[in-house]
Amino acid sequence: MKLIFLGTGTSQGVPVIGCDCHVCVSADPKDKRYRTSAYVESEGSHIVIDVSPDFRSQMLASNIKKVDAILFTHEHNDHVAGLDDVRPFNFMDQKPMKIFGEQRVIDDIKHRFAYVFNANPYPGAPRVEVQIIEQDTPFNINQTHILPIRIQHGNLPILGYRIENTAYLTDVKQIPESEFAKLQDLEVLIISALRIEPHYSHNSLSESLEVIKRLNPQKAYLTHMSHHIGRHVEIQALLPENVFAAYDGLILEV
Repeated sequence: MKLIFLGTGTSQGVPVIGCDCHVCVSADPKDKRYRTSAYVESEGSHIVIDVSPDFRSQMLASNIKKVDAILFTHEHNDHVAGLDDVRPFNFMDQKPMKIFGEQRVIDDIKHRFAYVFNANPYPGAPRVEVQIIEQDTPFNINQTHILPIRIQHGNLPILGYRIENTAYLTDVKQIPESEFAKLQDLEVLIISALRIEPHYSHNSLSESLEVIKRLNPQKAYLTHMSHHIGRHVEIQALLPENVFAAYDGLILEV
């Protein structure tokens, strides 16, 4: 399985507009963070997890020319706003894009992108095929087996995903005790870590490190990092030897 980190930043991205902090003015490419998203290629499937406002730029930067389906973790703008840019894939493949999400998330997307779901959409509008995810029901995209993981983003219940021996958990604040059994024996755990200081709806660095210690994956990667957490080299210096700060464009072979 190949996984590409398309974006590792928060809802504002890094650099943040108008900010002159040492992270936002850094010349290190690893400190330039698009909004969080990932690309997974496995068993003949080509999957994007969340379509951020930077989706077009992410596809071009990673030279991605094939997407079979989109998995949505939740309905916040930084995870859905790029939906219109699935159109080139519609044109190339001559078929709708499959989108997977919980009913609440799909309902929100239908409201935001009403023109996509009109009975008679205008020519050239994005075409999608909706698949509703049930929290405790695994499913397949082509031959790729996917297990939904319930997590909490503050008070909002959202989904992470286990794909083979890799788990992708973004915007985490709490993992219900019942879900830890689904996260055993991981080769790779990808988990969000917003900043050093506590936050009401996101894990801090120390909170994510506690989860990593408990699950004990072979390797763990941090994503959804704000400018408040520091520069890439500063973050990496704080981490155990099997934990890494992800960066945009990083490719994993799992």
